[in-house]
Amino acid sequence: MPVIDADGCPLWVEVEGPERAPVLILSNSLGTSLHMWDAQVAPFAQRFRLVRYDRRGHGKSGVPQGPYTMERLGRDALAIADGLRLAKFDWCGLSMGGMEGMWLAAHARDRIDRLILCNTSCYYPDQSYWNERITAIAASGGLASLADRIATLWFSQEFRARAPESVTPMKAMLAATPVEGYIACCEAIRDMDHRDILARIAAPTLIIAGRQDQATPVAAAQFIHSRIAGASLTILDTAHISNVEQPSAYAETVLGFLARRAA
Repeated sequence: MPVIDADGCPLWVEVEGPERAPVLILSNSLGTSLHMWDAQVAPFAQRFRLVRYDRRGHGKSGVPQGPYTMERLGRDALAIADGLRLAKFDWCGLSMGGMEGMWLAAHARDRIDRLILCNTSCYYPDQSYWNERITAIAASGGLASLADRIATLWFSQEFRARAPESVTPMKAMLAATPVEGYIACCEAIRDMDHRDILARIAAPTLIIAGRQDQATPVAAAQFIHSRIAGASLTILDTAHISNVEQPSAYAETVLGFLARRAA
Protein backbone atom coordinates (compact mmCIF):
# COMPACT_ATOMS: atom_id res chain seq x y z
CA MET A 1 0.00 0.00 0.00
CA PRO A 2 1.30 3.49 -0.83
CA VAL A 3 2.66 6.04 1.59
CA ILE A 4 1.98 9.50 0.16
CA ASP A 5 3.86 12.62 1.18
CA ALA A 6 1.77 15.66 2.09
CA ASP A 7 4.17 18.56 2.59
CA GLY A 8 6.54 16.38 4.57
CA CYS A 9 3.94 14.27 6.41
CA PRO A 10 3.76 10.60 5.35
CA LEU A 11 0.15 9.47 4.97
CA TRP A 12 -0.68 5.76 5.04
CA VAL A 13 -3.13 4.83 2.26
CA GLU A 14 -4.86 1.57 1.34
CA VAL A 15 -6.50 1.01 -2.05
CA GLU A 16 -8.85 -1.84 -2.97
CA GLY A 17 -11.40 -2.67 -5.64
CA PRO A 18 -11.46 -2.66 -9.45
CA GLU A 19 -8.90 -0.33 -11.03
CA ARG A 20 -11.36 1.14 -13.56
CA ALA A 21 -14.29 1.60 -11.16
CA PRO A 22 -15.38 5.03 -9.87
CA VAL A 23 -13.27 6.16 -6.91
CA LEU A 24 -14.67 6.46 -3.39
CA ILE A 25 -12.49 7.98 -0.67
CA LEU A 26 -13.43 7.24 2.94
CA SER A 27 -12.35 9.50 5.80
CA ASN A 28 -12.81 8.37 9.37
CA SER A 29 -13.62 9.98 12.68
CA LEU A 30 -11.33 11.57 15.24
CA GLY A 31 -9.36 8.97 17.20
CA THR A 32 -9.77 6.09 14.75
CA SER A 33 -7.78 4.56 11.91
CA LEU A 34 -8.86 3.51 8.42
CA HIS A 35 -9.93 0.18 9.96
CA MET A 36 -13.04 1.95 11.21
CA TRP A 37 -14.40 1.13 7.74
CA ASP A 38 -13.57 -2.60 7.73
CA ALA A 39 -17.24 -3.64 7.65
CA GLN A 40 -17.84 -1.53 4.54
CA VAL A 41 -14.84 -2.73 2.51
CA ALA A 42 -16.54 -5.78 0.99
CA PRO A 43 -19.74 -4.07 -0.23
CA PHE A 44 -18.00 -0.85 -1.30
CA ALA A 45 -15.00 -2.44 -3.04
CA GLN A 46 -17.30 -4.50 -5.23
CA ARG A 47 -18.46 -1.33 -6.99
CA PHE A 48 -15.73 1.24 -6.34
CA ARG A 49 -12.00 1.78 -6.37
CA LEU A 50 -11.92 2.22 -2.61
CA VAL A 51 -9.37 4.52 -0.97
CA ARG A 52 -8.93 4.60 2.80
CA TYR A 53 -6.25 6.44 4.73
CA ASP A 54 -5.03 7.41 8.18
CA ARG A 55 -5.15 11.19 8.61
CA ARG A 56 -2.08 12.91 10.00
CA GLY A 57 -1.67 12.26 13.68
CA HIS A 58 -3.46 8.91 13.47
CA GLY A 59 -2.77 5.26 12.71
CA LYS A 60 0.30 4.62 10.58
CA SER A 61 0.59 8.19 9.31
CA GLY A 62 3.05 10.79 10.53
CA VAL A 63 2.46 12.99 13.55
CA PRO A 64 3.71 16.50 12.74
CA GLN A 65 3.55 19.12 15.43
CA GLY A 66 0.13 20.77 15.73
CA PRO A 67 -2.16 22.51 15.75
CA TYR A 68 -3.73 21.31 12.52
CA THR A 69 -6.45 23.09 10.54
CA MET A 70 -9.28 21.89 8.33
CA GLU A 71 -7.49 23.43 5.38
CA ARG A 72 -4.36 21.44 6.19
CA LEU A 73 -6.35 18.23 6.48
CA GLY A 74 -8.26 18.97 3.30
CA ARG A 75 -4.99 19.55 1.45
CA ASP A 76 -3.75 16.21 2.78
CA ALA A 77 -6.72 14.56 1.06
CA LEU A 78 -5.89 16.37 -2.16
CA ALA A 79 -2.27 15.22 -1.86
CA ILE A 80 -3.54 11.63 -1.68
CA ALA A 81 -5.77 12.15 -4.71
CA ASP A 82 -2.91 13.72 -6.64
CA GLY A 83 -0.51 10.97 -5.59
CA LEU A 84 -2.96 8.34 -6.87
CA ARG A 85 -3.65 10.41 -10.01
CA LEU A 86 -7.33 10.79 -9.22
CA ALA A 87 -8.84 13.69 -11.10
CA LYS A 88 -12.26 13.28 -9.48
CA PHE A 89 -13.71 11.15 -6.71
CA ASP A 90 -16.66 10.56 -4.43
CA TRP A 91 -16.09 11.46 -0.78
CA CYS A 92 -17.63 9.80 2.26
CA GLY A 93 -16.53 11.21 5.60
CA LEU A 94 -17.81 10.52 9.08
CA SER A 95 -17.50 13.04 11.90
CA MET A 96 -14.10 14.69 11.31
CA GLY A 97 -14.09 13.10 7.85
CA GLY A 98 -17.28 14.99 7.10
CA MET A 99 -15.68 18.25 8.24
CA GLU A 100 -12.83 17.66 5.81
CA GLY A 101 -15.38 16.82 3.13
CA MET A 102 -17.16 20.15 3.53
CA TRP A 103 -13.85 21.99 3.10
CA LEU A 104 -12.99 19.94 0.00
CA ALA A 105 -16.38 20.34 -1.64
CA ALA A 106 -16.25 24.12 -1.16
CA HIS A 107 -12.59 24.72 -2.04
CA ALA A 108 -11.89 21.97 -4.60
CA ARG A 109 -15.28 21.79 -6.26
CA ASP A 110 -13.97 20.31 -9.49
CA ARG A 111 -12.55 17.28 -7.64
CA ILE A 112 -15.67 16.08 -5.82
CA ASP A 113 -18.27 14.10 -7.76
CA ARG A 114 -20.68 13.08 -4.99
CA LEU A 115 -20.42 13.99 -1.31
CA ILE A 116 -21.54 12.08 1.78
CA LEU A 117 -21.35 13.81 5.16
CA CYS A 118 -22.04 11.54 8.13
CA ASN A 119 -22.52 12.29 11.81
CA THR A 120 -20.79 15.62 11.52
CA SER A 121 -20.98 19.31 12.32
CA CYS A 122 -19.83 22.49 10.59
CA TYR A 123 -19.18 24.62 13.70
CA TYR A 124 -18.86 24.47 17.49
CA PRO A 125 -19.89 27.77 19.08
CA ASP A 126 -18.59 26.77 22.53
CA GLN A 127 -14.86 26.16 22.27
CA SER A 128 -14.60 25.34 25.96
CA TYR A 129 -15.75 21.76 25.29
CA TRP A 130 -12.70 21.12 23.10
CA ASN A 131 -10.35 23.01 25.41
CA GLU A 132 -11.50 20.87 28.33
CA ARG A 133 -11.01 17.69 26.30
CA ILE A 134 -7.52 18.79 25.27
CA THR A 135 -6.62 19.56 28.88
CA ALA A 136 -7.95 16.19 30.10
CA ILE A 137 -6.04 14.25 27.46
CA ALA A 138 -2.81 16.14 28.03
CA ALA A 139 -3.12 15.51 31.78
CA SER A 140 -3.84 11.80 31.33
CA GLY A 141 -0.81 11.23 29.10
CA GLY A 142 -2.81 8.95 26.82
CA LEU A 143 -6.24 8.10 25.49
CA ALA A 144 -6.70 4.65 27.04
CA SER A 145 -8.06 6.08 30.30
CA LEU A 146 -10.72 8.02 28.37
CA ALA A 147 -11.74 5.25 25.97
CA ASP A 148 -14.72 4.03 28.01
CA ARG A 149 -16.13 7.55 28.37
CA ILE A 150 -15.66 8.40 24.68
CA ALA A 151 -17.25 5.08 23.70
CA THR A 152 -20.47 6.21 25.40
CA LEU A 153 -20.59 9.05 22.85
CA TRP A 154 -19.65 6.82 19.94
CA PHE A 155 -22.23 4.07 20.52
CA SER A 156 -25.67 3.69 22.02
CA GLN A 157 -26.02 1.89 25.35
CA GLU A 158 -27.90 -0.94 23.64
CA PHE A 159 -25.14 -1.46 21.07
CA ARG A 160 -22.37 -1.37 23.68
CA ALA A 161 -24.13 -4.14 25.60
CA ARG A 162 -25.01 -6.18 22.50
CA ALA A 163 -21.84 -5.97 20.45
CA PRO A 164 -18.68 -5.77 22.58
CA GLU A 165 -16.81 -7.50 19.74
CA SER A 166 -17.37 -4.35 17.66
CA VAL A 167 -16.87 -1.81 20.44
CA THR A 168 -13.62 -3.23 21.82
CA PRO A 169 -11.55 -2.80 18.62
CA MET A 170 -12.78 0.77 18.28
CA LYS A 171 -11.68 1.57 21.83
CA ALA A 172 -8.31 -0.01 21.04
CA MET A 173 -7.96 2.26 17.98
CA LEU A 174 -8.61 5.27 20.17
CA ALA A 175 -6.13 4.14 22.83
CA ALA A 176 -3.45 3.65 20.15
CA THR A 177 -3.86 7.14 18.69
CA PRO A 178 -0.86 9.39 19.40
CA VAL A 179 -1.79 12.01 21.98
CA GLU A 180 -0.06 14.76 20.00
CA GLY A 181 -1.99 13.93 16.83
CA TYR A 182 -5.32 13.67 18.64
CA ILE A 183 -4.87 17.02 20.36
CA ALA A 184 -3.79 18.70 17.11
CA CYS A 185 -6.95 17.42 15.44
CA CYS A 186 -9.09 18.55 18.39
CA GLU A 187 -7.65 22.01 17.82
CA ALA A 188 -8.64 21.85 14.14
CA ILE A 189 -12.22 20.97 15.08
CA ARG A 190 -12.33 23.61 17.80
CA ASP A 191 -11.28 26.35 15.39
CA MET A 192 -13.42 25.20 12.45
CA ASP A 193 -16.23 27.37 11.11
CA HIS A 194 -17.70 26.04 7.86
CA ARG A 195 -21.03 27.89 8.10
CA ASP A 196 -20.21 30.38 5.35
CA ILE A 197 -18.81 27.85 2.89
CA LEU A 198 -21.76 25.45 2.83
CA ALA A 199 -23.59 27.44 0.14
CA ARG A 200 -20.57 26.98 -2.15
CA ILE A 201 -20.97 23.20 -2.21
CA ALA A 202 -22.34 22.15 -5.60
CA ALA A 203 -21.78 18.38 -5.53
CA PRO A 204 -24.84 16.18 -4.99
CA THR A 205 -24.81 15.66 -1.24
CA LEU A 206 -26.18 13.10 1.20
CA ILE A 207 -26.15 13.88 4.91
CA ILE A 208 -26.45 10.99 7.38
CA ALA A 209 -27.31 11.60 11.02
CA GLY A 210 -27.75 9.32 14.01
CA ARG A 211 -30.98 9.60 15.95
CA GLN A 212 -29.11 8.92 19.22
CA ASP A 213 -25.97 10.88 18.34
CA GLN A 214 -24.97 13.19 21.20
CA ALA A 215 -21.63 14.26 19.70
CA THR A 216 -23.08 15.65 16.46
CA PRO A 217 -26.84 15.66 17.02
CA VAL A 218 -29.53 15.63 14.35
CA ALA A 219 -29.86 19.42 14.66
CA ALA A 220 -26.28 19.81 13.42
CA ALA A 221 -27.11 17.69 10.36
CA GLN A 222 -30.29 19.65 9.74
CA PHE A 223 -28.33 22.92 9.77
CA ILE A 224 -25.92 21.59 7.13
CA HIS A 225 -28.83 20.18 5.12
CA SER A 226 -30.57 23.55 5.09
CA ARG A 227 -27.56 25.29 3.57
CA ILE A 228 -26.47 22.90 0.80
CA ALA A 229 -28.74 23.23 -2.21
CA GLY A 230 -30.43 19.97 -3.15
CA ALA A 231 -28.91 17.96 -0.31
CA SER A 232 -30.78 14.99 1.11
CA LEU A 233 -30.88 13.89 4.74
CA THR A 234 -31.18 10.36 6.15
CA ILE A 235 -31.45 9.55 9.84
CA LEU A 236 -30.32 6.15 11.09
CA ASP A 237 -31.11 4.67 14.50
CA THR A 238 -27.55 4.94 15.81
CA ALA A 239 -25.31 7.04 17.97
CA HIS A 240 -22.17 8.70 16.57
CA ILE A 241 -20.22 5.99 14.70
CA SER A 242 -23.13 4.97 12.51
CA ASN A 243 -21.20 2.80 10.07
CA VAL A 244 -20.11 0.50 12.92
CA GLU A 245 -23.39 0.46 14.82
CA GLN A 246 -25.56 -0.21 11.76
CA PRO A 247 -23.12 -1.49 9.09
CA SER A 248 -25.70 -2.97 6.73
CA ALA A 249 -28.14 -0.04 6.85
CA TYR A 250 -25.22 2.35 6.47
CA ALA A 251 -23.82 0.56 3.42
CA GLU A 252 -27.25 0.35 1.80
CA THR A 253 -27.83 4.08 2.36
CA VAL A 254 -24.46 5.10 0.92
CA LEU A 255 -24.58 2.74 -2.05
CA GLY A 256 -28.16 3.74 -2.83
CA PHE A 257 -27.16 7.39 -2.98
CA LEU A 258 -24.09 6.76 -5.11
CA ALA A 259 -26.08 4.59 -7.51
CA ARG A 260 -28.27 7.55 -8.44
CA ARG A 261 -25.41 8.84 -10.55
CA ALA A 262 -26.46 6.46 -13.31
CA ALA A 263 -30.16 7.23 -12.97
